[in-house]
Amino acid sequence: MPERFRLTLAQLNPTVGDLAGNAALARRAWEAARDAGSDMVALTEMFITGYQTQDLVMRPAFARDAMATLERLAADCAEGPAIGIGGPCLREGRLMNAYWVLESGRVSATVFKHHLPNSEVFDEKRLFSSGEVHGPCRVGPVRIGIPICEDSWHPDVCETLAETGAEILLVPNGSPYHREKLDVRVNLMVTRVVETGLPLVYLNMVGGQDDQVFDGASFVLNPRGRLMAQLPAFEETLVHLDFEETEEGWRALQAPIVAQPDLWEADYHAMVLSLRDYLGKSGFSRVVLGLSGGIDSALVAAIAADAVGPESVRCVMLPSRFTSQASLEDAAAVARALGCRLDEVGIGGPQEAVGEALAALFAGIAPGITEENIQSRLRGLLLMALSNKFGEMLLTTGNKSEVAVGYCTIYGDMNGGFNPIKDLYKTRVFQMCRWRNLHHRPWMQGPAGEVIPPRVIDKAPSAELREDQKDEDSLPAYGTLDAILEGLVDREESVAELVAKGFDREVVKKVERLIFLSEWKRFQSAPGTRLTRRAFWLDRRYPMVNRWRDESRD
Repeated sequence: MPERFRLTLAQLNPTVGDLAGNAALARRAWEAARDAGSDMVALTEMFITGYQTQDLVMRPAFARDAMATLERLAADCAEGPAIGIGGPCLREGRLMNAYWVLESGRVSATVFKHHLPNSEVFDEKRLFSSGEVHGPCRVGPVRIGIPICEDSWHPDVCETLAETGAEILLVPNGSPYHREKLDVRVNLMVTRVVETGLPLVYLNMVGGQDDQVFDGASFVLNPRGRLMAQLPAFEETLVHLDFEETEEGWRALQAPIVAQPDLWEADYHAMVLSLRDYLGKSGFSRVVLGLSGGIDSALVAAIAADAVGPESVRCVMLPSRFTSQASLEDAAAVARALGCRLDEVGIGGPQEAVGEALAALFAGIAPGITEENIQSRLRGLLLMALSNKFGEMLLTTGNKSEVAVGYCTIYGDMNGGFNPIKDLYKTRVFQMCRWRNLHHRPWMQGPAGEVIPPRVIDKAPSAELREDQKDEDSLPAYGTLDAILEGLVDREESVAELVAKGFDREVVKKVERLIFLSEWKRFQSAPGTRLTRRAFWLDRRYPMVNRWRDESRD
């Protein structure tokens, strides 16, 4: 009989800083692997600390605590399969991103990450020292090469491992989601397999951490890029994978291939999971949000209901004299369809009180945006009061288009602890609502069916802060605005490049000006789910004070 090697893949959801809880997750995975007769259980990059730790890992006491936790885990799991698990390692005054192999009650090997990512949301060169490229580790009958995450994105580490005797490549990852990320990963890993001729296990963590979502979607490739296993996206799972020794080397045996979500489902699942984990890992179980009757708050309410259940979502309508009867009806229809509580708190009285308090100072000055912003800030004040009183996290509901151009009120509708649609442009908000009305999945805790009435989706967007107000009174049509924003923000295109594509120069310049002027607002905005490679915060870091403007014309 050919020799076999069984590897348990643990695609799990650790919590940053919860060393004991993460060790308990690892121990349960080890027990499952032991019961399945596995030779090894593999967990993901920096699993013991959670990921990303940012500067927390630079505290020597934290790094030492994590290392001690790993040593205790090794001692506790002495009789059974080996454990591969990510965590920090302090070695001769240097802090490393390491992968620990625990076997027979001790640490049998530590592998250090060589390539430290320093782009997009990563700045690991600030946190860690680069380790030397390590040879393979023997576990049972197999020599396993372990390129940690970024090490697999470059050819040198995998080639060195192959040249020094590796028979299987195990790639532990903390790879956060962005749209179409899975295709990027698969294509790169196929390249590594073709270069080395070795089977490859790509193991990714799952779960939300601050603005980032780790989407799992782990997979296994045999030489020539044949897909042998595909784990689900956004869900925790354990898979026991068998390898068999052949005349051509070790090969993975066929395991289940789980279909992956399309881009709309992936974005929606990312928003639901990130909100659920942000709440749960922060100690919140309930949310509150202002439900205006508009499409943005309706989508956030649906995401919240799917994340924590309709019974844990309080929606609040805060009407003024400018609020239309249609908006009152639409808010009620959304709350009813989702099964969420809906309260109504009018702001007419507080608005009059503020007007009277400021009347002497404002005398002789025509009403304008100041009075509009007072309405928004009164709503923010009342929603924060409900949040404080009932222990419900306030969700803010501004989409990426509004956040980009500052079409939101600081200390008003920007109030809140989290914004699941912060990286979703307005035109995608419309389509996402239509998608949710047509689809329901087991991971959604909200009801199936049409939860956002078509009238909410189809009506002209309005903040309803003055008579007959429409968003397009002060902004380009959202189709045009979003196309320009995608150029200026997501692709960093110049004004001249956008004009060459057919956009009006005056409109492009207006949008550019609004983006730059609103940087200070975004600096104070709530975190929100990262869906693209250019989400506001870590992906795109601009100065708040900036007088440069793009005057390019060709």
